[in-house]
Amino acid sequence: MSKKVLIVGGVAGGASAAARLRRLDEDAHIVMFERDEHISFANCGLPYYIGDSIQDRSRLLVQTPEAMRLRFNLDIRTESEVTSINPGSKTVRVSSRERGVYEESYDYLILSPGAKPIRPELPGIDSSRVFTLRNVADTDRIKQRVAESNTKSAIVIGGGFIGVEMAENLKQIGLDVTLVQSGPHILASFDREMSHVLAKELEQHGVKLLFSDSAQSFKEIGEQIQVELSSGTSLIGDMVILAIGVAPDTAFLRDSGLELTPKGHIIVNEKLETNLEGVYAVGDAVEVVDFVNGNKTAIPLAGPANKQGRIAADNVCGLGTAYRGAQGTAIIKVFGQTGAVTGNNEKTLQHLGIPYHVTYVHPSSHASYYPGATPLTIKLLFDDAGTVLGAQAVGADGVDKRIDDIAAVIRFKGTVYDLTELELSYAPPYSSAKDPVNMAGYTAENILAGRTQVFVPEDLKSLDPEKITLVDVRSEIEHQNGHIPGSILIPVDELRRRLSELDPDKEIWVYCQVGLRGYTASRILKQKGFKVRNLTGGYKTYTMFAYTPSGNKVPQASPTANGSQLIAAALEQEEQGVHADIELDACGLSCPGPLIEVKQKIDQLENGQVLRVTASDPGFYEDIQAWARMSDHEMIKVGKTQSGMIEAYVRKGTSNANVNSASKPAAARSEGSSMIVFSGDLDKAIASFIIANGAAASGKKVTMFFTFWGLNVIRKPEKVPVPKSLIGRMFGAMMPRGSQKLPLSKMNMMGLGTKMIRGVMKGKNISSLEELIETAIRQGVEIVACQMSMDVMGITKEELIEGVKIGGVGYYLGKADQSGINLFI
Repeated sequence: MSKKVLIVGGVAGGASAAARLRRLDEDAHIVMFERDEHISFANCGLPYYIGDSIQDRSRLLVQTPEAMRLRFNLDIRTESEVTSINPGSKTVRVSSRERGVYEESYDYLILSPGAKPIRPELPGIDSSRVFTLRNVADTDRIKQRVAESNTKSAIVIGGGFIGVEMAENLKQIGLDVTLVQSGPHILASFDREMSHVLAKELEQHGVKLLFSDSAQSFKEIGEQIQVELSSGTSLIGDMVILAIGVAPDTAFLRDSGLELTPKGHIIVNEKLETNLEGVYAVGDAVEVVDFVNGNKTAIPLAGPANKQGRIAADNVCGLGTAYRGAQGTAIIKVFGQTGAVTGNNEKTLQHLGIPYHVTYVHPSSHASYYPGATPLTIKLLFDDAGTVLGAQAVGADGVDKRIDDIAAVIRFKGTVYDLTELELSYAPPYSSAKDPVNMAGYTAENILAGRTQVFVPEDLKSLDPEKITLVDVRSEIEHQNGHIPGSILIPVDELRRRLSELDPDKEIWVYCQVGLRGYTASRILKQKGFKVRNLTGGYKTYTMFAYTPSGNKVPQASPTANGSQLIAAALEQEEQGVHADIELDACGLSCPGPLIEVKQKIDQLENGQVLRVTASDPGFYEDIQAWARMSDHEMIKVGKTQSGMIEAYVRKGTSNANVNSASKPAAARSEGSSMIVFSGDLDKAIASFIIANGAAASGKKVTMFFTFWGLNVIRKPEKVPVPKSLIGRMFGAMMPRGSQKLPLSKMNMMGLGTKMIRGVMKGKNISSLEELIETAIRQGVEIVACQMSMDVMGITKEELIEGVKIGGVGYYLGKADQSGINLFI
């Protein structure tokens, strides 16, 4: 006798189960219930139809009811909603548009109800201008709204996959888009710093981002809708996309005796059986096992749902197939960037208390000498045994295949050593002889083997300069264009001959741009007896951590400011274009390559001529702007091409009459402050560092030039054994050694006044001079000692505190020329 199988829900899980059942059992009576009119559609493609990337609506329909009936001999009943199940009588209750309300019996039941968008009970949420996206009908409603001529702006609530995809697609069709995310970053599957690369891509394409904020109410104002946020911010737009997450659509099962989690997910075993006889469940509504850590979880993704549908069908037919868990492999396109993830992220591992290591690599997508190479970032998480726990990758090209390689290794419980041994296809247009996946394995292997010890940007918060020296081993141009506050510059190629500048009693933390030169420096230092750590992923990883969305500073929208004026202005500027006198293709080069090439080209130009440069390194977007400011060149415009390349126009110098006065360096100079510290008095030293810290906290670049008696402020307190002349030794004996020995300019009273003022400062909880100096260095205040004064007074560099740069009057005058405030203390 043939079996009767009912399937509740189509799309991924249900449709896959139906097709597999028929292939296994030609005689089974298979009935599929779907409450909507479409049984199998590309739900992951819905945002791209709204954004016109997919033009033909019919392509969203993977299978029509008619086609599935014909091919698989199925009894398909659309617009039929199962409202309850009765496991005692083995029946389901159906509410059908065509047949009314009736009951249907079953031998086996496969539940695939999916998940529905979360709609919290907020004031005004039922407005017709608030949309969610789940099915084709929702898509049609949104598509109709954006096609209306008066729709110019949209507010997306939620920064998950759907929210980000909707923000991208709405922006691509010309809307002014603001995305509001309740958490500190978008895309919770990714760790913060990795998601920041994708957030920056959104911003660089004009999407405004608001983090750590959430919608509290909605209110229609004329033809627009106002969104009140928890921060007090008020946004105005023409429509709202609500994408704050999904919940299992299982309310109709609550009185059936079916075992559910507190959040409503259906509990199943490895065969996807529920606690009810003959009842299976698949898809977004079920609780599954996390393949990496073995804990229960829910992963609403199409890939796992399809696999689960197939396995449920196997078990209905007695094959005994097991579902061994999901690892959450997912990928997303964000304009010209791609992000992908597999396995556990750091947040999950920390929550579960699972020990792990982390490494970052920033290789090129293929051989850098072949045109079109772009950088990508891979983050790898692994345990003490080398077992791969998770990975994330972001970049313009090649992200998908790298994450898929690592996902396969995770599925087979592989290790970082397996990553080093993977034999992957190679030709210059596609990869490198050492594939980025191999590179991630190599760096992880070095960590486990003890060849290198690493630190991450988060560790910089606890850096104690009394115990640790932070060293930038990049080039001078890289350091000048941006560096970690408090670091000193010793390029790796100069490191061996400058070892004497490092204190062997301190731990040395080194960093370069992406980690490779830092690793080389760490090997040199370790073999020379230093205790050393390298910043994994280098300065590029640091900048990923340091990102803050500028959208949190945008002014609140008004009912009349819907963004159409901004769009029109941008289009007008684009139509006008910019003439370039010379062009530079820096694609495929990693930092500092593009900047070096730019400088060489700029040097060939006459004052006022324009350079157009294209580069593939995502960091070049900020680098070129910072370099132009630093080098007194005009940044005319910077943006991204349709292919994702960064395009910048730079005018040499600023004396040309056509230069816009708003971009002249006079405005930039006012951002800096410089001071000469001539005095060695405690009170004047305290005043100088209070001013310096205040200016640095206000975002100003501060340079402090210490000369003559002021050098005593930045001397080390201990005696340093260095060879000196007789005059040098005499000066050293007479002058105070370090900040703790400085006298007051007035009422010193044989040192009693000094003790009194320090006591008052401590009692009032005011930072001491030593704490002020430390804070200044951490804030990036540049402390320079006058070389001429040092020579006159017999003071050597070894006697000065860490982080001091040696310079002359020319260096100071150069800094003063870039400053709006100059002080002499």
